[in-house]
Amino acid sequence: MSPAPFEYIESLRIGTVDFVSPDEIKVALDIEAPESVALNAGGPRPFPRVNGYVLIPVDDGYLVGQIEWLTVERSAFPKRRGMQDFGLVDLPYPLRKMSLNPLGTLRKTSTKPEQERYAFRRGADALPSIGTGVLLPTDEQLRSIVESGERKRVKIGTSPLAGNAEVCIDPDRLFGRHLAVLGNTGSGKSCSVAGLIRWSLQSALAIRNAQPNCRFIVLDPNGEYSRAFEDAKPPVKARIFKVRPGKGDKALQVPLWFWNSAEWSAFTNATVRTQKPILQNALRLRRNAVSAGGNESVVSAIIVYLQGAASSIRQEISNNSPFAATNDGRYWRFIELLKSISASLSSLSEKEDAPVELINTLVEAINELKDVKSKNDRNYNKPFEYGDVDAVVTVLGETIATLGGEPETPLPLSEDTPLSFRGEDLLTDLDFLATNSGNRQWFEFFLTRVRTMLSDTTLKSIVGDQVTISLGEWLSTYVGSEQLDEGSIVVIDLSLVPSDVIHILTSVIARIVFESLQRYRSINGLSLPTVLVMEEAHTFIKRYSGDGEHFDGAAVCCQVFERIAREGRKFGLGLVLSSQRPSELSPTVLSQCNSFLLHRISNDQDQKLVHSLVPDNLKGLLRELPSLPSQNAILLGWASELPLLVKMNDLPKSQQPRSDDPDFWDVWTGVKPRPAKWKPVVDDWQSTTSDLKATEPE
Repeated sequence: MSPAPFEYIESLRIGTVDFVSPDEIKVALDIEAPESVALNAGGPRPFPRVNGYVLIPVDDGYLVGQIEWLTVERSAFPKRRGMQDFGLVDLPYPLRKMSLNPLGTLRKTSTKPEQERYAFRRGADALPSIGTGVLLPTDEQLRSIVESGERKRVKIGTSPLAGNAEVCIDPDRLFGRHLAVLGNTGSGKSCSVAGLIRWSLQSALAIRNAQPNCRFIVLDPNGEYSRAFEDAKPPVKARIFKVRPGKGDKALQVPLWFWNSAEWSAFTNATVRTQKPILQNALRLRRNAVSAGGNESVVSAIIVYLQGAASSIRQEISNNSPFAATNDGRYWRFIELLKSISASLSSLSEKEDAPVELINTLVEAINELKDVKSKNDRNYNKPFEYGDVDAVVTVLGETIATLGGEPETPLPLSEDTPLSFRGEDLLTDLDFLATNSGNRQWFEFFLTRVRTMLSDTTLKSIVGDQVTISLGEWLSTYVGSEQLDEGSIVVIDLSLVPSDVIHILTSVIARIVFESLQRYRSINGLSLPTVLVMEEAHTFIKRYSGDGEHFDGAAVCCQVFERIAREGRKFGLGLVLSSQRPSELSPTVLSQCNSFLLHRISNDQDQKLVHSLVPDNLKGLLRELPSLPSQNAILLGWASELPLLVKMNDLPKSQQPRSDDPDFWDVWTGVKPRPAKWKPVVDDWQSTTSDLKATEPE
């Protein structure tokens, strides 16, 4: 005969409450309570166990408590349940105590006596009173604590602290509000990230029974993730982009005309007050020239040049340079500007298809002003008359209008509009505008930096003029096409990208993805869910000083991800960060992550940061961080009803990212031959061969 309900509950009792506060409950364990293994809850179970779960009856349910610590105290008097034998002398007995963190409430959802169904909800409606019994949860109650919650669609592992109950997540919560995967190198971060992508796609495929409409974009600076998806079939098979593509890979292309003015400024180290305005003007003029249909024509180049010349003269007029007193010499700099414009126009007139008559008219007007006024006495206070200078500006404007340009009205397009142009054309524009500025010597390094990029063999293959992909083709290839026939994963291998541009290219890719999704929602009214994964996030999303006016490539890259972290959810862009140094991450980005998957963390600064992410009464589980074995992690935040210790699902070797530890001993002893052949490395590094292909290690 089965025991009555109250008898069964009494058999699960292990102690009584003797201290209650909103964030801590202390329990005195009964002498008869299990000391290592509990056998009365449906199966053998370790008890007592730090971070395990117990129940306390409250109102119409149970308060779930997580064990934070255990101790033994000497009792001042015997405390033994049941009948007392007054013929014996009871001596004080060591009393075991434990502290609980209240997590939430467990309530029964089934009204049928033979069915045991429960639902867990965070938060406590009521706290127990002193003397309330503390119970072991049954297997069904333990599973309900871990498995409760809506839309648990993707299984990622099991919970060792809850009888290996399944740990499932809601992708909307995990990816929609940003996820940070943190832990030491070798703790299993990369495998967890690869697994989350794979398991999510497989679950979606099982429901839809067709190619899922998913998009995962992995920015991989170490080249680890190619192996994780290369042998799979859609949707898990990835499109892999590399600097030097191998068999089945595609060439990485991020055209330089994708770059906005902030990225160009960071790459060229443009000074804020002098060089950056010239750069922005050149970009604006070039993009508007392209918009007008004159990407490569001589007339277009002349329009761009004349617009820059007119802008330079107007700037000098606003600075009062042509009319200043001669003791500061400013008007002589204006004369040098006129000389520069005259010389540049003369060289332009020699080009094929150039409008020679218009150019000659301009040259005559400028030379007349320059030659007459240059002969004036240097003590003359006003070397130039306003009417003379205005006449030259007017002639410039009329010439620009004759050629089809806009002389004075604001240019319709921003300097950041992604319209295709050639790097050589931009360099020509920069050269013209720098010369016209009257401070040509300040732009030499600036221009050399651009020339170096345009001539570098590796960079030319990524950003150069021979990259002919359009913006629409790039989005279809790198973000995802409408047909969904090439899989749902894109891996962008950044491992061979030159170090001086890797932050810029990462910034460009992330920004283009984000801004394209912004416009998608603006046009369609609905977002297009996409997940952007950033491996080694502490390198690319590193905290920076915002006090100065100049930002380098790393700061610009971080700013892009900060914007994605703040606004990405609104436009369907989820962010997954993987990092071994969370203390170096941007606080702005980290504060926007609502879910965390924490692997082993040993560094005290990183631990301190992680502890600050959770409420004080839930930090007990985090004390296991320094000793977590590989493949184990702590899931907390929006994606989980409560902090959980998770053993992640197994990934076969062929599905794991290439992040194995080096085989020192096997190489030393010859078990794995590894000759040091440097010629292929040197050839690849120096680009001495034109058809080098990336090769995988044996």
